[in-house]
Amino acid sequence: LLLVQHPPVYTLGSGSSLAHLAFDPASPPHPLFRTERGGEVTFHGPGQLVVYPIINLRRFQTDLHWYLRSLEDVIIRALDEVSGLTGERIPGLTGVWVGGQKVAAIGVRAQKWVTYHGLAVNITTDLTPFRYITPCGIADRPVASVQVRTRVLADVPAPVHAVGFLRVCSLYIADFLASADRRC
Repeated sequence: LLLVQHPPVYTLGSGSSLAHLAFDPASPPHPLFRTERGGEVTFHGPGQLVVYPIINLRRFQTDLHWYLRSLEDVIIRALDEVSGLTGERIPGLTGVWVGGQKVAAIGVRAQKWVTYHGLAVNITTDLTPFRYITPCGIADRPVASVQVRTRVLADVPAPVHAVGFLRVCSLYIADFLASADRRC
């Protein structure tokens, strides 16, 4: 399990369309990279928790849709426990929303059923860079952060909240793996 916070960067999924950029790719406001993950363009930056689980799905289920829904479950549970926010899914879309605003994106890839890439949760992220892209290729769903959706973080330093979220998220991933292992 890799837990990181990236410097400001835009990433494109393997099949992303440049039409989702509101800037010239030759002169982006932040570095722009094409990655091997699924999904469209997104932004990574300070205040965002990025989690890269490396899991051999052959030990659980060789089903990427099941894996995506499982990651959504982890985020929904962690949001509730850490911030009291009620995360939700939107049918047909991948990610987690709070009040119709996307707070977590998921983009994965698997090679021989071993996963890489993962999820990103906007905790105290500056959302301005999202204005220059169509995040995840979804034009009609705004992006938010945990900080925007709740006032709980107003007086809490960003690293303290990130560590709390990280701890809970890690525990839920471990719990998910243990329970999935028992079902196999």
